[in-house]
Amino acid sequence: MNTKIKIIVTGATGMVGEAVLHECLLHPDVEQVLIINRKPFGIKHPKLREIIHADFYNLSAIEAQLKGYSACLFCLGVSSVGMKEEDYFKLTYTLTMHFAQTVAKQNSDMVFCYISGAGTDSTEKGKQMWARVKGKTENDLMKLPFKSVYNFRPGILSPTKGMKNTLSYYKYLGWLLPVIRLLAPKYITSLKELGLAMIHTSTKGYEKNILEVTDILELSKKG
Repeated sequence: MNTKIKIIVTGATGMVGEAVLHECLLHPDVEQVLIINRKPFGIKHPKLREIIHADFYNLSAIEAQLKGYSACLFCLGVSSVGMKEEDYFKLTYTLTMHFAQTVAKQNSDMVFCYISGAGTDSTEKGKQMWARVKGKTENDLMKLPFKSVYNFRPGILSPTKGMKNTLSYYKYLGWLLPVIRLLAPKYITSLKELGLAMIHTSTKGYEKNILEVTDILELSKKG
């Protein structure tokens, strides 16, 4: 039996976070959504609460407001393109772990869903810098005192129509996505499917802690 849940979503001003938030606001099992942004998101909804907070490395001013939530869908992230490892590590590992440690302290029975990426390196020893950092982030998240941690590894993502933060290149390459889905279905998922899969792990659980594209597709249908 499903229980209505309260969810924290980070990264709502990005393409992935906005689409995941969209699915949370539509879903009947989600009672309330809290978003934490550095700047106002710009929409109102009966389910939606928003905290504006500039420094994700220091959450002490808002820590008490993060209590009472069933799940956190962590969609905040940056591309590693052109970044030094030290900078990418701080924005990916350090920021994520600080936020996760804070919400874990406030919510002893929380499910934490982290968007990682296809090709993430669980050994933390591979040649690709981003994959090592993501792998360490996944590994250390699973050591925190959450009810469950799920690491999502989507591949190619197809956007949700009507979202304002869709990356511009999708306007030119969007026609390729149906072709990729037809020829290589194990490498592509929609943001709608990703959002639904994250919600369903929060309400129903899943037998794996690392979710590849096939797992995301399966979970998205378990409504």
